[in-house]
Amino acid sequence: MADNAGSTAAARPRALFAWCLYDWANSGFPTVISTFVFSAYFTKAVAATEVEGTAYWGWAASASGLAIALASPVLGAVADRTGRRKPWIVVFSVLCIAATAVLWFTRPDPAYVALGLVAFTVANFAFETGGVFYNAMLPDLAPPSMIGRISGWGWGLGYMGGLTCLAIALFGLVQPEQPPFGLDKADAEHVRATALLVAGWFAVFILPFLVLTPDRPRAPGDFAAAVRDGLATLWGTLRRIRSHANILRYLVAHMVYTDGLNTLFAFGGIYAAGTFGMSFEELILFGIALNVTAGAGAAAFAWIDDAIGPRRTILIALAGLTILGFVLLIVEAKLWFWVFALPLGLFMGPAQSASRSLMARLAPAHLRAEMFGLYALSGKATAFVGPALLGWATLAFDSQRAGMATVLVFFLAGAVLLLPVRERGV
Repeated sequence: MADNAGSTAAARPRALFAWCLYDWANSGFPTVISTFVFSAYFTKAVAATEVEGTAYWGWAASASGLAIALASPVLGAVADRTGRRKPWIVVFSVLCIAATAVLWFTRPDPAYVALGLVAFTVANFAFETGGVFYNAMLPDLAPPSMIGRISGWGWGLGYMGGLTCLAIALFGLVQPEQPPFGLDKADAEHVRATALLVAGWFAVFILPFLVLTPDRPRAPGDFAAAVRDGLATLWGTLRRIRSHANILRYLVAHMVYTDGLNTLFAFGGIYAAGTFGMSFEELILFGIALNVTAGAGAAAFAWIDDAIGPRRTILIALAGLTILGFVLLIVEAKLWFWVFALPLGLFMGPAQSASRSLMARLAPAHLRAEMFGLYALSGKATAFVGPALLGWATLAFDSQRAGMATVLVFFLAGAVLLLPVRERGV
């Protein structure tokens, strides 16, 4: 497929802003559901014990990660042949919104463990898979000299969206002595309603992206032919993967350090609640503060990405995450947890946004969605390993600290594997 060369010129500032706004729209899910509120609610109030709930949540994250790893390259290859990205984004966004809304029915009773885990698994799969096609639009829309900035600004908006959604959850639902809409605290309805907030947030704020951001034109031919051609192209790419040796090196490195990032995001709130005794209100306040630093880091490092390159930006971010992460494993007081956890956010956003911009720079124009599918595969191929290893270590040592310590291994190994990767033109 020929590159859609005209798409960059057609991407006016409002179209680029609307593209970034998709990050704002969907970031309530990882922030409120996966990390700070619903995951902690599940482990503390739904599961029989916190240790058991942590293990169950980790296994659900592993199951969705495995499904993402298997589906993303295939769907990306098919999307490259059909041309358009936005229809795929709509399908998976709607699925994520619906499954997130179902979490409302997960009551504080072990009888609802299965319902909560299934709904979360489906929602997480849809959230991540939609990102494959969203990320693949970046090099079509942004000028090459601004890919790092647009990617970073998108992540920054995402963190701000997560922050705003958390603030509404805190002050509008969780904290009031008398929750709105007659919500019953005894049945945890004020906490469960955060799932409805996230679903509605996503549904509303995706609209500017759908209306204002241009898509590639539909490729000629029917859908069945596109599926056959896409699968054939994917198979050919995998057979000739050694001809893309530099991309392969990057995908392996990305696979390892992203497993650490995903595990950190999935279990950060659980660790804060279990080890430092944070209440739901404190978790949301912590999430808001962390999103402030993460958004600031993503926005600031967006300029650094374009100035020194995304590979060096990722290495700086991984170094910061490793050092601060180690400190957070040894501190005992809640105050010191706050002191060292907030700067951690400065490096979370850059590690993600620079990873996206590096893939955008490396991917061949006619294989972008396929390459971002492989990028998603690399981000999820071992996604079951991180949560499973954390769950095993937590149970084996009866310690959440021991479980979280496994995250640092992924950061260090990923940085070492990233060192020989070369950016295009270097």
